[in-house]
Amino acid sequence: MHLVFETPRLWLRRFTLADTDLLLRLNSDPEVLKYLHEPLLHDEEHAQQILRDNILPQYFKNLGRWAVFTRGDNQFIGWCGLKHRQDLNEIDLGYRFLPIAWGKGYATEASQETLHHGFHQLSLPLITGRAHIHNIASIKVLQKIGMQYKGEGIVDNCPVHTYTAVNPFN
Repeated sequence: MHLVFETPRLWLRRFTLADTDLLLRLNSDPEVLKYLHEPLLHDEEHAQQILRDNILPQYFKNLGRWAVFTRGDNQFIGWCGLKHRQDLNEIDLGYRFLPIAWGKGYATEASQETLHHGFHQLSLPLITGRAHIHNIASIKVLQKIGMQYKGEGIVDNCPVHTYTAVNPFN
C-alpha cells in the first residue's frame, strides 16, 4: 500500500489493480455519475482497464486519483486527487464520492489537503478545478477550499464552471 497522506478523518492511498471492485462500485452508481459525461461501468474488465490506462499511469508523475478511506472504519468512500490533463496543459483537481459520503465534508477535507499536497510537496504552480454548472455541491467544494472562479465553458462536452488556485508557497 502506498499512502499518499492523511487528514483528520481520512486517509488517501494509490489505487492498485486489486482495487477493481472499488472503482466498479463507484462508477456503476448513476447518482455518482449524474453530472459527468461518462458511461456507467458494468463489469470488472472495464474497471480494470480504467485503472490500468487512466489512473495508474498518473502515479509515475507523482499525481493521480487516490482512493479515499475513512480513518475510523477504513471504509472506501471515493477518490480525490490531481491529474495532468495534457489536452488542456493543466493539473486538474478532481473528486468523486459514493452517496454515503455526501454532505459530510469529506470532499472538502480531501480536496483541501490535495491542494496543499500539490503546492507544498509537488511545487505545482497552478491547480485547476471544474464542476458541472448544475453540480452545486461540487462548486461549493471548490469555493470552500479557496479556489478562484475563472468562468464558464465547455470541457469534455460538459458545461462547467472553472476555478483555479495559485501556489502560495512560490
